[in-house]
Amino acid sequence: MKAQREFVNQPSSVGQARRFVMDALSDVNGDALEDAAVMVSELASNCLRHAATSFTVGVDRSREQVTVSVDDAGPGRPAMQSPPADQPTGRGLRIIDALADSWGVDYHADHIGKRVWFTLSERLTDQRSSTARA
Repeated sequence: MKAQREFVNQPSSVGQARRFVMDALSDVNGDALEDAAVMVSELASNCLRHAATSFTVGVDRSREQVTVSVDDAGPGRPAMQSPPADQPTGRGLRIIDALADSWGVDYHADHIGKRVWFTLSERLTDQRSSTARA
């Protein structure tokens, strides 16, 4: 299953992107679904803050893995930061690094923009559903 949607560069798009991913992954285990929602919120927020462009969220789902990507046309190269405790921002990629099974950044061939992606391959199916059928 593949799904994709474009979002405009405005604060309400962060919540819309989160709902889009949650709807696309509605049958995924609750913990994995929450992790995906947090991570796409972080990436969408980064697009607003740093890329200042519209962005596209993609969800690619197989039986074994979910890949969520966020593409933008903005400049810059995402990098993990280590902000001081009193700084309220700058932890998005650290959160993704902690929650995702893998993640990365692919730069567009035309050198305009990039795709930041993450995968989840564990915890995909809802344990309650498989227990209920047993």
